Amino acid sequence: MPDRARTTTRNDSDTTTPDDRRRYMSGPAALLGGPANVIMQLSHAPVGRGVVESTVESGRFDLHPRKRGRTTLTYLAVAMLGTDEDRAAYRAAVDTSHRQVRSAAGSPVRYNAFDPHLQLWVAACLYRGTADSLDFLYGGIEDDVADELYRDAAAFGTTLQMPAELWPADRAAFAEYWDRMTGEISLDDEVRRYLLEQVVDLGPYRWFERLAFRRVNRFFTTGYLPPAFRDELGLAWSPRRQRAFDLVMRSIGHLTAVMPLRWRLHPFETYLHDMRIRQAEGKHLV
Repeated sequence: MPDRARTTTRNDSDTTTPDDRRRYMSGPAALLGGPANVIMQLSHAPVGRGVVESTVESGRFDLHPRKRGRTTLTYLAVAMLGTDEDRAAYRAAVDTSHRQVRSAAGSPVRYNAFDPHLQLWVAACLYRGTADSLDFLYGGIEDDVADELYRDAAAFGTTLQMPAELWPADRAAFAEYWDRMTGEISLDDEVRRYLLEQVVDLGPYRWFERLAFRRVNRFFTTGYLPPAFRDELGLAWSPRRQRAFDLVMRSIGHLTAVMPLRWRLHPFETYLHDMRIRQAEGKHLV
């Protein structure tokens, strides 16, 4: 993402419509970059411990990877494309699970899923992943569009309990926040093992799925990760792999640029539609 930032006083994430926000979203990029974003989020010790120690069995990636993936992609769709009513409904559903995610007496790190500062970190990772995807796919975007994306990305946090004023004021302020936070990333042995075995090497999936996709997943996950996170996990990378990653991502970008919008937005709109149906039928949303 371009480093240049333009100061703005417009902080309301609802100043653009879902139709406007569609320009930022790419289903293929979300699927390829999703594991790296999980790693970034869990590299903040309270978030990592919260996931590893979670007692919410139905929401654990290591037990229900497809369900967890659907829940995450639905959240992104609701935050960026949904109505205020969609967000309120999904917030209530996520809150039901988050109430159970808090550190126990023996946890080495204190955490609470309702902590707005932890939600800020997760939102920051989601924004950074979105901005990086636009760089990888299209070589970046114009400054005014980047500013607009940044404002809208506050919805990644405000859809839950993060107050809007906690979102850094502009991209320059975000860069300072990001640099400070990435300087504090820390993985203990248990979280590192969880990320390598479950997220990078597709531990929860069936053996033939791991055989078919593990190397591909490791390649894209490592390529998507900023160097600090890559180094923390000990994932090997090289200039040759970087050139291959850049070439593949730019090729995907050329392809997605000419795709019909409904294809490029898959599976976001599909999951948003499914969430609305489940709500109407009185089913669980997460």
